[in-house]
Amino acid sequence: MESLRAVSEWPVDNAATAVVASDGRVVGSHGEVDRPFPLASVTKPLTAYAVLVAVEEGAVEWDQPAGPEGSTVRHLIAHTSGLAFDSSAAQASPGTRRIYSNTGFEVLAKTVEEATGIAFRDYLAEAVLQPLGMGSTALDGSPAAGAVSTVADLSLFAAEVQAPKLVSAELVAEATTVVFPGLAGVLPGYGNQRANDWGLGFEIRDGKTPHWTGSTSSPATFGHFGQSGTFLWVDPAAGAACVALADRAFGKWAIETWPSFTDSVLAELK
Repeated sequence: MESLRAVSEWPVDNAATAVVASDGRVVGSHGEVDRPFPLASVTKPLTAYAVLVAVEEGAVEWDQPAGPEGSTVRHLIAHTSGLAFDSSAAQASPGTRRIYSNTGFEVLAKTVEEATGIAFRDYLAEAVLQPLGMGSTALDGSPAAGAVSTVADLSLFAAEVQAPKLVSAELVAEATTVVFPGLAGVLPGYGNQRANDWGLGFEIRDGKTPHWTGSTSSPATFGHFGQSGTFLWVDPAAGAACVALADRAFGKWAIETWPSFTDSVLAELK
């Protein structure tokens, strides 16, 4: 895909990208797809997928208490527990605001760890990474932002999310549909959003503006970006996903280049 060559013009030292069709085929790539990159918050969809496995296995339930008083597993994974971004302070009642929270994901992982008796990094590896063949991916830090991976590995994950084998398609559909709709909140890097819609661990594009995906991305697009200069989106309307990893912290350069890059990719897919 010619559109993918644009990553070589990004103001970064290293970048790699790939596009994965809904049938799992990698239809294009550019750069060193086997190069490891810190994922930052692109870790969260991996963590969330492990939680989906735990839910489907019956180890945890969406509505079981977890986190602050009144909060549940569902609140934690949807960033509506009320927990602050990076502390255990409760800033709102559960279900009333969309407060993007690394702490919430750490509590979420701890909940799975306690329920299964398996360290979360090992549970993630056994439940998601190993079955998908993601041998270059590891959780070396926080389950909110501490994974390292490659474009090749995340392409396997993008294929799984589009055609699930580890969990039911119905559960993935639930995870990629807005929960607690209409809640306001801050989308990191992009400011206040009147409806900061989120699924179960996946951000939903919906009508957000500005946004890190493209102007032609469908409202159903879901995924995540990371402050290390990384993103993964899935656009069901296009029947494809895109992974892009770079080694420069998110900032103005990403805000300026990512949307046009995505629009070019989507145009080439038509």
